[in-house]
Amino acid sequence: MKIGVSMWSYVRAYNDGRLDIAGFIHEAKRAGADGVELLDFFYRDIVTDRHSAAQALRETGLPCPIFSISQNFAKPTEEERRAQLDKIKFGVDEALLFDSQVVRVYAGDVSEGITFDQARAWIVEGLSEASKYAHSKGIRLALENHGTLAGRGEQVKGLIEDVRRMAGNDALGANPDTGNFLIVNQPSHEAIREVAKYAYMVHFKDFAPEPPGHGGFAYTTVDGRKVVGTAVGEGTVDLAKCIRALKDAGFDGWLSVEYEGDEDPLAAVRRSIENARKFL
Repeated sequence: MKIGVSMWSYVRAYNDGRLDIAGFIHEAKRAGADGVELLDFFYRDIVTDRHSAAQALRETGLPCPIFSISQNFAKPTEEERRAQLDKIKFGVDEALLFDSQVVRVYAGDVSEGITFDQARAWIVEGLSEASKYAHSKGIRLALENHGTLAGRGEQVKGLIEDVRRMAGNDALGANPDTGNFLIVNQPSHEAIREVAKYAYMVHFKDFAPEPPGHGGFAYTTVDGRKVVGTAVGEGTVDLAKCIRALKDAGFDGWLSVEYEGDEDPLAAVRRSIENARKFL
């Protein structure tokens, strides 16, 4: 396995103006990452940012194995769902430009006026169309466990299997996020056992219970508890068992570090990468 880092790890440094996309790539090199994960979220001017990212990749020698898209197929109109499909197609085209092998995607989530069954059917249909496009370009899609429609291991597994049947190809696989499973009260290593054989990438992330007096951002779990992001290896996720489950399934792809805590990411991400190597 190789250790990459998602630009999302540096979202605070991006928001306060310390890092742009090129700056992130150079910081990832300094932090010891083997590669980077870029996201459509950070594009301000597509042409300019695309050029500066490509130049930074050449200067650092880092690959960009993953390009991430954040779309939601749980939309009530066909026009809205078509726009979400276009997001994935954009991500696939960007992946080709950066020589990425994988595009991270979401499923979607239930909102007011939409039932679980309706949303799931739209997600399967949308991801099937996306899979056909990705397959035609030689790109793989990785579905992240995110939200309540694709939060648990069995939900991710079920969606992947249904999409593969409808699309007629295996372009869609999994992106098990080692932290997100805690939000739906599923031990991460147990969930990963359910999806490891489908994994095309992994978000290597750690969470811990919210400490007393914490004033920063916290995620709320399905049973009302609060969890916060930590540097990899400093939370409560059993990452050693997660790695074992991935190895047992033969996974040898990218672990993309994703840090979501309140500490300065320029310090926390470096520690996360160092700790990730210890697990390997």
